[in-house]
Amino acid sequence: MKRILLISDTHSYFGMDITNKLTNYDELWHAGDWGSLSSFKTSLDKIVVRGVYGNIDNHEIRNEYPKEIFFELEGIKVYVTHIGGYPGKYQKSIKTRLKDLKPDLFICGHSHICKIMKDRELNLLHFNPGAIGFHGFHQKRTMISFKINNGEISDVKIHEYDK
Repeated sequence: MKRILLISDTHSYFGMDITNKLTNYDELWHAGDWGSLSSFKTSLDKIVVRGVYGNIDNHEIRNEYPKEIFFELEGIKVYVTHIGGYPGKYQKSIKTRLKDLKPDLFICGHSHICKIMKDRELNLLHFNPGAIGFHGFHQKRTMISFKINNGEISDVKIHEYDK
């Protein structure tokens, strides 16, 4: 079993609401728009990190993290990219990619809107953790936690904070 903390759109913010939770999770996944890695460096040494770069990220982040990742964990195939849309509103290139990869879980960020949706057409679950950083139009800062065990996703929770 793996316990996952999923964040996106930190825009250089990596505060106590995130760092205090890290010991409760096995992995931290970041769906892009880190902003700066300097605020993350010491905390990221203590946890497995998987991430992608976003549209605001500089060369340092783009050298450290790819545009997209596809991997399998505990029997779940996961595809992560920063800009992707959501069921019924995918970007055309993303929908093609989803059909090719056939992930069980598709994760993106960018919109600053937290979403958890089932895509019945492509038979996948979609997560967008929203934005945990302060920059942007969102009213609440959000992130998602969940567990992956033996091909099952469970204990999905949205964590919400005032902006």
